[in-house]
Parts: sequence; C-alpha cells; structure tokens
Amino acid sequence: MRKVRKGDRVKVVSGEDRGKVGKILQVFPEKDRVLVEGVNIVTKHQRPTQAVREPGIIKRESPLHVSKVKVVCPECSVPSRLGVVVVDKQKLRRCKQCGATF
Repeated sequence: MRKVRKGDRVKVVSGEDRGKVGKILQVFPEKDRVLVEGVNIVTKHQRPTQAVREPGIIKRESPLHVSKVKVVCPECSVPSRLGVVVVDKQKLRRCKQCGATF
C-alpha cells in the first residue's frame, strides 16, 4: 500500500478525471483503492425499497486505484512522491520535492 491516508489531499494523475484535486474519504488497503471526494463519479439507478424510499438516479464517487493519485504536499502544494523518515522512533512521511515532514 502506498503512503496515503484518509484526509490527504491528492491529485489524479491519470484517467478520465486527470488533473482533479480532492480529499481522500476512505482507503481500502486490501484492494489498493481510495475513495476521493468529487472524483470518478458514477451514476446508480436506485429503485425504491423499504430502506430507501426515494427512487431515481444517484451520482456518487467510486473507488480509484491508488497508483492513479499523488499526494499534494501541505507545505509546497505540489503533487509529489513521499518517503518515510524516522524521527524520535516515529515514522513520518517526507515530501521528495521540498523535504518537509508531515
């Protein structure tokens, strides 16, 4: 699994939504997928059931493979690769562009 976490800002680097920036809503490490806010929108036709009373067409996000996103560094605001550095026996992520740890 790559070094992405819930709440990170990411930029999509390939696919139909290339260039969009969003926040990670959910991470699925067993499938190597992430759910990004406002990216990879699919339409679902919902029929009325006892749980969902309103029928219609619902637009929602679909998971995206983790290799299609890059984390946007909070310091330099550039999508970059991340490294891991150990500081005081604690693993921190480090931006490869500016060197900031977070």
